[in-house]
Amino acid sequence: MQPNLNMVIDQVGRDKNIDRTVLVQALEQAILTAAKKTFGMARELEAQFNDETGVVDLFLIINVVEDDAIEGREITAEEAESHGLEAELGDELLCQVFYRAEDADRATEQDAKFGKLIDMRNAHKKFGRIAAQTAKQVIYQRVREAERDNIYNEYKDRKGELITGIVRRFERGSIVVDLGRAEAVLPTREQVPRESYRVGDSIKAYVLDIDRNARGPQIILSRTHKGLLEKLFEQEVPEIYEKIVRIESSAREPGARAKIAVSSRDRDVDPVGACVGMKGSRVQSVVQELRGEKIDIVPYDDDPARFVCNAIAPAEVSRVLIDADGHRMELVVPDDKLSLAIGKKGQNVRLASQLTGWRIDIHSESKIQDLERRAKDQLAGVEGMSYELADTVFRMGWRSVGELARASAEELAAIPGIPGVDGGRAVVQGARRFLEEERGRQERARRENERRASLDDRSKLLEVEGMSEALVDQLAEEAQVTKVEELARWPLDRLTMADIDEDLLRVLRHRARVWLGDLPEDTPEPKPRSQARVAE
Repeated sequence: MQPNLNMVIDQVGRDKNIDRTVLVQALEQAILTAAKKTFGMARELEAQFNDETGVVDLFLIINVVEDDAIEGREITAEEAESHGLEAELGDELLCQVFYRAEDADRATEQDAKFGKLIDMRNAHKKFGRIAAQTAKQVIYQRVREAERDNIYNEYKDRKGELITGIVRRFERGSIVVDLGRAEAVLPTREQVPRESYRVGDSIKAYVLDIDRNARGPQIILSRTHKGLLEKLFEQEVPEIYEKIVRIESSAREPGARAKIAVSSRDRDVDPVGACVGMKGSRVQSVVQELRGEKIDIVPYDDDPARFVCNAIAPAEVSRVLIDADGHRMELVVPDDKLSLAIGKKGQNVRLASQLTGWRIDIHSESKIQDLERRAKDQLAGVEGMSYELADTVFRMGWRSVGELARASAEELAAIPGIPGVDGGRAVVQGARRFLEEERGRQERARRENERRASLDDRSKLLEVEGMSEALVDQLAEEAQVTKVEELARWPLDRLTMADIDEDLLRVLRHRARVWLGDLPEDTPEPKPRSQARVAE
């Protein structure tokens, strides 16, 4: 005898936390799907759960038509009348289908009376193993969908929170975490490479997303997201939880280093001190949870320059140059602090840039001084400009010849040392001529490079001053030097040939380097060894 399904529905509902209505609908849908597969998809069937008997009743709906009835779906009024049924055109007849073995007698009686009319003979025999398997699959699918909906509804509002679970298993590099009533997944891309876990370990992670359509666990966790850092501080620092101290921004390189910027709404509360805690107790708790990740806590400032200087700590900043249009800052630091400001593999400046949202370039003081000297030398090369005037122009904001060429004569007339508007106009014209000459030099250099690129290796060697056809052949035969690049990079300790003086080889090597552009053209040639010894 088939058991009363009320008890089964109640038990599954309690175990899976699924509403009874959902389970009843799943049962009805399962029986209906199995029935259509057994008796034909064209038939109009209806399934209803009977709360009193605890079973699903199945009904066949037949429409009464005037003529041309579709078999299994319709009958004519005459056929209905011949079988003792009172029906009019347009009526729907509801015939129960006795598909269970327990209803075999009633099914036989129905077959004898209406078998030809509804064509449902031996329904309980047709509704066998395959139909039962279909119903079972439908029920399983609907129950799984209901479970997934429950999980989604329970956790959809917990996105962006911390969650704790137990490591249950590993699947293709991902970690499956048991949260109690659901499972979550920590994908490989969201794991910190230096961290490792074993089955049974407790794990704390950040809820990155709830994927309703995922085939596996729907809850996606992360150990690399910067939200994990912020939520850990919120957990450890009461002032952050109470909104007295605010986390303005954060940046992480998971497993290595992190920066966090904080501000305070209360003047009496030091935001950095609140996050550090007594003897560093609060920040150390976060560091331990992040498995030793170093954390810099910096004070936030509304002034972008001050904020960037705080973010680049512990390095000291000498000067800040701001390009507001390009959202970029250039920081000048002492030479001995340059490596500290940049950090290992650029880590410190990269994190500071992420924290502040500004693009940051860092230069040493000596490099800036060298760049300024070059810029002043270039300005002094403009017709009508002395080095003293170039220094004044540079200090007043014109940093290049291009800027001078775009300046107005009236602006330049206000600079000490420039005689009025006419003098300013002369400087602008001189700067434009300088730029035209520079463009000419660059064009000539480009053409020369194209010409040289079109030469073969032998022709390039012959262009080196002092080279001859015989020397080229001798270099190729005795030293296997066939390219100008090979001559320029010939090691000095191996610079010997049988019939060629070493001093000549040294000069040729020097001229090859000049030809390639490795040395400036005005670089002195090496002295003969005899003169070098006398000089010593």
